[in-house]
Amino acid sequence: MGVADLADYPWDAMAPYAAQARSHPDGIVDLSIGSPVDPTPEVIARALAASTDAHAYPQTVGTPQLREAIVDWYARRRGVPGLTIDAVLPTIGSKELVALLPLLLGLGPGDVVVHPVAAYPTYEVGARVVGATPIASDDPTQWPQDTRLIWVNSPGNPDGAVLDAAALRVARERARELGAVLASDECYAELGWDAPWDRETIPSALDPRVTDGDNTGILSVYSLSKQSNLAGYRAAFVAGDTAIIHGMLTARKHLGLMPPAPVQAAMAAALRDDTHVAEQRELYRHRRELLRPAVEEAGFRVERSEAGLYLWLTRDEDAWTSVEWFAQHGILVGPGVFYGAQHTRHVRLSLTATDERIAAAAHRLRAG
Repeated sequence: MGVADLADYPWDAMAPYAAQARSHPDGIVDLSIGSPVDPTPEVIARALAASTDAHAYPQTVGTPQLREAIVDWYARRRGVPGLTIDAVLPTIGSKELVALLPLLLGLGPGDVVVHPVAAYPTYEVGARVVGATPIASDDPTQWPQDTRLIWVNSPGNPDGAVLDAAALRVARERARELGAVLASDECYAELGWDAPWDRETIPSALDPRVTDGDNTGILSVYSLSKQSNLAGYRAAFVAGDTAIIHGMLTARKHLGLMPPAPVQAAMAAALRDDTHVAEQRELYRHRRELLRPAVEEAGFRVERSEAGLYLWLTRDEDAWTSVEWFAQHGILVGPGVFYGAQHTRHVRLSLTATDERIAAAAHRLRAG
């Protein structure tokens, strides 16, 4: 299977529900996509503006300033000391890396790519593009011998589930038994809500409790779209096994996958400033505290959702029935089947709407 054989983009199926939601007298509340709505922090925008004289080609490997900022951030915010600049690499957003990683690792027909059961669909897409076999499984004992790449996602999209250090260690040990790369998508890690993640750092796959200081075969993938409102900048990075990073760098040089120089400067500024992240986190906390009780009062059960930007809901009915019910209230949500064919009775709500729109949604849900 190749690119030409991919299924239609699933969100196209949402058009009639979006039209229905837009017909609401007070307008649509779009909670379907996790795209930031708040301004890019000024400290980042200034760094971008100061770097617009970008007449030369940017460095695929990243500027020394950016790589040092990534290393320092892992030590300061993720509990991962000891990385070197040779162990990190900027990417043009994280979606392209997720989609291209099987290609960059040289996978193909006969290889298996494991991903979570409730999963961002690009894990599967990346496997299918190179002809590998995607398998949805959260149980390391069920990962087959032909597995060459294992994706874990913590906090998860769509379900907000968090893997603790012990669970990540089990995944790492199984990956080593199989000779597979363990890739951990961690882009919501600054957004923990329920105990213990409201006060503890959500662990990375590079955490020493997971690795014993040996990052062989492990990659951590991170995006600044969520915590820094940089979705439009396409600002992300990967860190871990230096040999894998070196191989990826070589391939990315050939492919021309170079983050723009002004974006690299903005990323470095974002990673050095914790204040804007804390402020953004509080905005999302407030929105979550408005929305969650309202959906529960409307008869929905919130499952998992202990971290991240989403509420994973069910009312024990068909997902499309729930999508239509929300659309009748002028609220657009995502059906669970977009995140795995077995999720036929769940919907996903995003917290990425303005305070005013979140309040409007809560009011409509309570009004019935």
